[in-house]
Amino acid sequence: MKKILFILILIFCLTPWCSSAIALFLGLALSFTVGNPFSTLTKKHTSTLLQYSVIGLGAGMNLKVVSIVGLQGIGYTVTGIAFTGLIGWLFFKLLKTSNKVSILITAGTAICGGSAIAAISPIISAEDHDISISLATVFILNAAALFIFPTIGHALSLSQHQFGLWAALAIHDTSSVVGASMQYGSDALQIATTVKLARALWIIPVSFLVAIIMRRVEKSKESKKIKKPWFILGFILMAALVTWVPSLELTGHQIASIAKKALVVTLFFIGSGLSLNSLKEVGVKPLVLGMGLWIIVASTTLYLIKLNIIH
Repeated sequence: MKKILFILILIFCLTPWCSSAIALFLGLALSFTVGNPFSTLTKKHTSTLLQYSVIGLGAGMNLKVVSIVGLQGIGYTVTGIAFTGLIGWLFFKLLKTSNKVSILITAGTAICGGSAIAAISPIISAEDHDISISLATVFILNAAALFIFPTIGHALSLSQHQFGLWAALAIHDTSSVVGASMQYGSDALQIATTVKLARALWIIPVSFLVAIIMRRVEKSKESKKIKKPWFILGFILMAALVTWVPSLELTGHQIASIAKKALVVTLFFIGSGLSLNSLKEVGVKPLVLGMGLWIIVASTTLYLIKLNIIH
């Protein structure tokens, strides 16, 4: 019965009706009720599937478009990522949360939510429960953003341009950025999507930076060697290939679509590997960290947009 239920959920994860958040929570529900009958198998292949999913996502990026937008906003992007990193570190010290969970939630807030978490977790050798908790935190805040952001935007009479910028810079995942900005207007949607995709490219330098920092930290502790993010090079090469060979654009979109589904399946595997005991050990601190970090980043970004410092 357990195996049949697992397979049925897995099949559902491959359908268009299953999102990343639903897959993660279905995995959690399975783990907390009947358990994962294929725990050894899913744990063995989760990291590899996660890395290949990130590589495949590169096929959906047009480097020409996002580079132009990214260069225009490079100043506030670098400042924003650095500011988020600093606040995340302060919360980590204050709350004494897990080192790896803190890195994942901070990276997800700074760049692009679940995609950043997926890219960085193999680099820091994050455990399934680290990834599950970080993703759950991000997905909860994403769901809240769909309702909160448009309401605040209308209350403050933000223009579509201002709202699009704010949504792209302060909402974690691209899907929620699209959902919130779509409610606000077509111009907001266009601006938000383009800026968010440009920001997603910062997964590349941030991943390498995290790898360098973690390698030095672990070396000083004489611990195991940190994995190099070679799969990020695969992400870059895939994006470059699709960008510079126009005939591959359609194929690239198909590969990116498959990669998104693979990522959904991966999140189901990750969720199914989380136990109640590990959840109790972590507690509510990661959610407090994620909420506090998100509120500070979102309010600061909004303030700077209203002052026309970010435009």
